[in-house]
Amino acid sequence: MNKQFIQMKKIHLLSTVILIFLITISCSKLSEDTAGALVSEQFYLNQDQAIAAVTGTYRKLYETGQSLYNSLFQIGVEMATDDYEAGPRARNAHVRAISNLTHDASNDRMEQLWKQSYDAINASNVNIAKISAMSSGQIEPTIQLRLINEAKFLRALHYFNLVRWFGAVPLVTSPVETLSPQELFVTKAAENDVYELIIADLKAASALPNYKNYGDADKGRASSGAAKSLLAKVYLTRSNWSNAKLLAGEVIDKEGYALFPEFSDVFNIDKKNGSEHIFSAQFKGNSGYQGNSLASRSAPADIPGINGDYADALHLEGGLYKSFAANDKRLAVTFTTGMLSPTDGKYYPLAKPQFNKYYDETVVGNQGQSSKNTPIIRYAEVLLIFAEAENELNGPTLEARNALNAVRRRAGVEEVLASETKDVFRESVFEERRKELVYEYQRWFDLARRGAVYYVAKLKAAGKTNAAARHIHFPTPQRELNLNPNLSQHPDWINK
Repeated sequence: MNKQFIQMKKIHLLSTVILIFLITISCSKLSEDTAGALVSEQFYLNQDQAIAAVTGTYRKLYETGQSLYNSLFQIGVEMATDDYEAGPRARNAHVRAISNLTHDASNDRMEQLWKQSYDAINASNVNIAKISAMSSGQIEPTIQLRLINEAKFLRALHYFNLVRWFGAVPLVTSPVETLSPQELFVTKAAENDVYELIIADLKAASALPNYKNYGDADKGRASSGAAKSLLAKVYLTRSNWSNAKLLAGEVIDKEGYALFPEFSDVFNIDKKNGSEHIFSAQFKGNSGYQGNSLASRSAPADIPGINGDYADALHLEGGLYKSFAANDKRLAVTFTTGMLSPTDGKYYPLAKPQFNKYYDETVVGNQGQSSKNTPIIRYAEVLLIFAEAENELNGPTLEARNALNAVRRRAGVEEVLASETKDVFRESVFEERRKELVYEYQRWFDLARRGAVYYVAKLKAAGKTNAAARHIHFPTPQRELNLNPNLSQHPDWINK
């Protein structure tokens, strides 16, 4: 989707017009004019406009600033794990509170997770409603259906994040077009109801084209494989092992993905949107588009000419770095222990390993312009989903071991043997996820879905002694509670 994504800059005005704020996306004060429609009817008149509208919604994943998939996940979520901590230059008190597990409902990162997610959901709701209403004279029916299903995929992705972060959340499936209390003061839906929508949207999106059917201009768009892979992950999160295995198996057998021969290829700019990249946050530096801020946030700050921020740091006490075998090919891609200065040519060792996955050698000294994509879901994870689900159903069968060992073979480490028990194999898969998916916004979700006892034990073992059962969810932002009288706090966060 590189060419198409470059065009996003041109349609920024469009995306701002269709930007509609729920009360949960809160302006400082809302008008009482309930008759005032907020949606322009002039922007879905032809096929090009419909495509542009949906393309603009992709940008909400990673647009300029601390957006969801451009560092907000890291500072708002991943800091609350055993693998990450606020780095020396993370000066925001709210970020440091999450890292220390002293955050509360007033935390501004919680507000942004909530607000940006609902902004993106509403943009998808607008797209679904307006494109569905277009006539065959305005848009080709096949393109119409594809765009609706892309919007459903994006809506499902955002709701999947929200329900895992906050538990019960408002379920809004129609565009917010007025400022009436009925549309603005929404109540929370049960988690099961949110998951029902997510599953329905992803089933519909499974009818999208195979990723190989997209041309160069559309690479990176949601595909049938992306929908099925995300649905497999939804089922895994819900402990629906049979459907998780079924969907992951379909992706493995029918969608045409494959592991890259080398782990380093996953983060090779020349191989973006390749055979392993099922769905990714798209970045392109020095183009009037958007660089990947994770590269700068994790880069060293005290090496001449590197100019990194070092705001995201490894929580060394968690043991992640030491968990890698010395011959693991992922180690040198994931971390750096020292770098050559481009200014004086000297080698500077680091006090402790730092993340290196998104460091872009083509923009040394300006890592804010890194063009490396951030994977949202990739084929290696689907293999691990299959291995976990099969183990839960039938134990560590040959099928389960083959899926796990495909990932391990690529990493150059020893394969898991048939002698492992079901419980041991479960932990083997979790540890493999931990090492394979470092700095890809996965660790908190994995810890949280194992439950409060597991989460607290892991964090306390890593020296994060403030960890408590409530931390497997985040609090409903206090600002949203103040603005919406029909919202309630998550039970675990009442009076905390």
